[in-house]
Amino acid sequence: MITRLLVANRGEIARRVFRTCRELGVETVAVFSDADARAPHVAEADRAVRLSGVTPAETYLAADRLIEACRASEADAVHPGYGFLSENAAFAQAVLDAGLVWVGPPPSAIAAMGSKPAAKRLMAEAGVPVLPSLPVDGEPGPGWEFPLLVKASAGGGGRGMRVVRDPGELARAVESARREAEAAFGDGGVFAEPLLEGARHVEVQVLADRHGGVWALGERECSVQRRHQKVVEECPSPGVTAALRAELEDAAVRAARAIGYVGAGTVEFLVRGERVAFLEMNTRLQVEHPVTELVHGIDLVRWQIEVARGAALPPGPPRPSGHAVEVRLYAEDRAFLPQAGVLHRFEVPEGVRVDAGVESGSAVPPHYDALLAKIVGYGADRDEAVRRTARALRGARIHGLTTNRDLLLHILKNQDFLRGETHTGFLDLHPEPAPAPPSDLAVLAAALALAAANRERAPVLRGLPSGWRNVRSQPRTARFEEAEAVYDPLPEGVTVTEVARAGDAYRVVLERGTVRQAFEVAHYDGGKVYVDGPDESVTLTPVPRLQEPAEHVAPGSLLAPMPGNVLRVEVEAGTRVEKGQPVLVLEAMKMEHLITAPAGGVVSAVHARQGRQVEAGAVLAIIEERES
Repeated sequence: MITRLLVANRGEIARRVFRTCRELGVETVAVFSDADARAPHVAEADRAVRLSGVTPAETYLAADRLIEACRASEADAVHPGYGFLSENAAFAQAVLDAGLVWVGPPPSAIAAMGSKPAAKRLMAEAGVPVLPSLPVDGEPGPGWEFPLLVKASAGGGGRGMRVVRDPGELARAVESARREAEAAFGDGGVFAEPLLEGARHVEVQVLADRHGGVWALGERECSVQRRHQKVVEECPSPGVTAALRAELEDAAVRAARAIGYVGAGTVEFLVRGERVAFLEMNTRLQVEHPVTELVHGIDLVRWQIEVARGAALPPGPPRPSGHAVEVRLYAEDRAFLPQAGVLHRFEVPEGVRVDAGVESGSAVPPHYDALLAKIVGYGADRDEAVRRTARALRGARIHGLTTNRDLLLHILKNQDFLRGETHTGFLDLHPEPAPAPPSDLAVLAAALALAAANRERAPVLRGLPSGWRNVRSQPRTARFEEAEAVYDPLPEGVTVTEVARAGDAYRVVLERGTVRQAFEVAHYDGGKVYVDGPDESVTLTPVPRLQEPAEHVAPGSLLAPMPGNVLRVEVEAGTRVEKGQPVLVLEAMKMEHLITAPAGGVVSAVHARQGRQVEAGAVLAIIEERES
């Protein structure tokens, strides 16, 4: 029996598991770090146990503390979620040794797949096609062909991965991948394999019971990636034929049987033309499992729990129907640098599935993955699923943090994507274009809303227009760093139908000619202004009437793009650097970020220190440009 289940994880996946537990009548236990004390997953659980500290190593990766949390909360089962310790055989064994139910595969199966090089040898013996694994302990071996992909031996999610196109880059890539893998998974082992460029990344969902039953639940297309992390997934793949699907499913079932697998898992492949190569097996629930659930009409978490209770699978899996597309909404900027702070508002229109780790008002800490939510559209066919997903993204209200929404919309309307022509280099061929300037109507809506807000705050004569003069001397203008708008008099051909408060925001309705457009404008604590319209969502920064003196920053200052921990400093005062040369490495949200010299010159000062935490905007070093 499972009566009280602890999820050894956080955020979106914890909430996802809790949802199924509530349907099954199973009590829930959350664990949380100090940084997550007010997180939604904590509030939703029946009980919650604090893991004092903020870093993954002292909280969600601390196996002994998680076992103690089970004892303190009297939980009788553990679900690991994904990431953190979900693929750690020692943790799974510790859970079992404590007399608890482990909602996951046997430790032996996790261990078999825990080392990717060993797993590939095992899969080759089982008749599953594989790419060769290359040891990276020394110099490149004879006959090695580049490019190569350096990969973490344990874990996944793109962490500990580096593309190496030149033998001279190998040592640095290996060192960086080792550190990132150690921080994310507690295991710094890495290896290399040939980089199969132009291939699709396709994976098969498997589900197995303790009685010999194994299901293959079709394939997922996961080729659209950034930094080797998936951002768009779909089921089924638009590039897989019925014959190829049968081959992939057969290989996935053989892989599961070869290691005595139990529970939900995923077997991943690279597919180029007719060539299929095993990548790895993830011995856990995948981030992108919702697309399979929607297409097959199945609750994978429920089956994980039922299998852990000893249930047997029916003779065959449910038949697939329709198509599902999932996009991952990350708090990150256009350079894929993670963002931390307060998410003032988070609302997604109905008509799609939303698995989110946040809600309006959530604080997003810098210590963990930057994933905010997964938005999943389902339809009778692929076109409908894509349309539903794109419409939800466009209509979402996301205020407070920079996200990758524009990138996701760019992907969903790309013609190659719409034709199903994707591969792992998709975003290299189709990078996100430069952001378009805000429309004049969006800026005008912001100006009118701010003027209305000023009138509301006025202590007297609130009925008079903002900035009213008996004799007008000049037009009234609202200035933002991004644009400006004259709102009195109105631009020619534009009329205002409505400016009214709508909750914490303002609704502004404008007409140009015969076309009417409605905008929603929100302004938080005197900071940025968020304008959501029918075709755009823009963020504007008001320019104050009286500018504060700017803080002086020395010319050539290299600023921290985000809060993070300084892992390594590559230079010292007096070092001559070239443009693009590494200066230091920051770690934020479990990923390494290389900070390079923006121009050639000489390092005149280094303020960053290895092992120290820095805030966004902190001066890391100063480079004086010199003529070459």
